[in-house]
Amino acid sequence: MIKSMTGFGSKEAQIGSFGKVSVELRCTNHKFLEIVFHLPEGFLSLEDRLKKEIEAQLKRGRVTCAINISGSKESKVSINKGLLRNYISNLKNIKREFGLKDELSINTLIHLPGILSLEQNNVSVSSIWPRLKVLLNQALDELVKMRVKEGKALVGFLKTKADSLESGLKMVKSSFKNAAAKKTSGLSCDEERASFLKDADITEEIERLTFHVRNFKSKLTKNIPVGKELDFIAQEMQREANTMAAKSFDANISAKVVQMKSQVEKIREQVQNIE
Repeated sequence: MIKSMTGFGSKEAQIGSFGKVSVELRCTNHKFLEIVFHLPEGFLSLEDRLKKEIEAQLKRGRVTCAINISGSKESKVSINKGLLRNYISNLKNIKREFGLKDELSINTLIHLPGILSLEQNNVSVSSIWPRLKVLLNQALDELVKMRVKEGKALVGFLKTKADSLESGLKMVKSSFKNAAAKKTSGLSCDEERASFLKDADITEEIERLTFHVRNFKSKLTKNIPVGKELDFIAQEMQREANTMAAKSFDANISAKVVQMKSQVEKIREQVQNIE
């Protein structure tokens, strides 16, 4: 099943003392698979595990994975009483030594370095992995479903354009045969006819482009990532169409080839979206 590279998926759940954990995945076009993480503090150790789960399902695209935690238990304020006593003792000595009259206030003391700190949740981050893995894969399933849906639409579009190209090639082949016969019949000698055909014969280009179109259509039925391959074939299609346009001597053929070039350009634009 061909997939697009764009998609979105998200899931959230309450996970023990961590609170509400949400996983959000966004994917956009990219030549390769690139994964960017936005993780809560302390979750860096899980990055490799998260990456492996994503790589198991996605082969191309720029993926942004954001994990957020809300509603967790509040951290407790801790007071370093030993350090506070030391500060007070030293400050009193300074007051006596220099004859200072200012009183020590609580506001001054709590802003001294190291006096106040927050006790972090002692639950191990690694303990969240089994539940987080489930959430991640649920979000991945959503993202993949969206990519499959968009992929079906892309396949329909590309097949229509490829069918149009195939029909156009049949018309060009027939038109060229008639136009070439008419043109060569008016030439005076075999040398002139040979020279004309050398510069204007597009039979090989028609055959090659026909092969590329059929090859392109066959790839649309594959159940593996074919985006890069389709892009390469589309480039070859464009090359043949350009050569046909350059060699064309008949106005009707030229007009048809211009239409075909437009179809190929639209194909090339859309294959950029395929995994």
